[in-house]
Amino acid sequence: MNPGYMEQLSDYLRSGGFVMIPLVLLAAILWFGLGFRAYTLRRGTTKTVRRMIERQKNKQQQRIQGIIPKAVSMALMELKPGVPDIRHRLTARLAMFDVEMERYSVLTKAVVAIAPLLGLLGTVSGMIETFDSLGDMSLFAQSGGIAGGISLALFTTQMGLAVAIPGLLIGRVLDQRQATLQMEIQKIKDIVASMDAQREQHEIF
Repeated sequence: MNPGYMEQLSDYLRSGGFVMIPLVLLAAILWFGLGFRAYTLRRGTTKTVRRMIERQKNKQQQRIQGIIPKAVSMALMELKPGVPDIRHRLTARLAMFDVEMERYSVLTKAVVAIAPLLGLLGTVSGMIETFDSLGDMSLFAQSGGIAGGISLALFTTQMGLAVAIPGLLIGRVLDQRQATLQMEIQKIKDIVASMDAQREQHEIF
């Protein structure tokens, strides 16, 4: 990396005061969590749930990747003759996907909530130092005078919002995707339970 860029980055971090390093760490944690969730919340196919169930039941599905194909595969494993209460078994078996989809959700939401507050804390601290410096006019020895000191103090607010806003928007998108996947998993339970009921009726008659 260019040494000039490193020096600029170092100056930027120093200008924001003591909260800039925690904000950078929060940004790294946030993007790790969002990346993990985006990878986890892959549907895996464009086929409908019913079509996937038919293909896997007929052994036509070659590759099982993504949450929905995996959920279909696990649900069909519970479709066994003579085993009662299939809906309860499906709920217990597919609960692992709810846990998997929720992973890092609370963490990312916490970072989104904390980052602006941490940025505001840095701004308040910087403003206090700015006005304290008016007593001996030491601030005027620095470039920009009072306006420059206030500008430096606002860096932390800028950084806090830069961390929180993308995290909030992307988090909302991922939450909507999670809700859609959960509805599809519920549909898998309904279809497989219906298939089991139809099979039992056919055996009776």
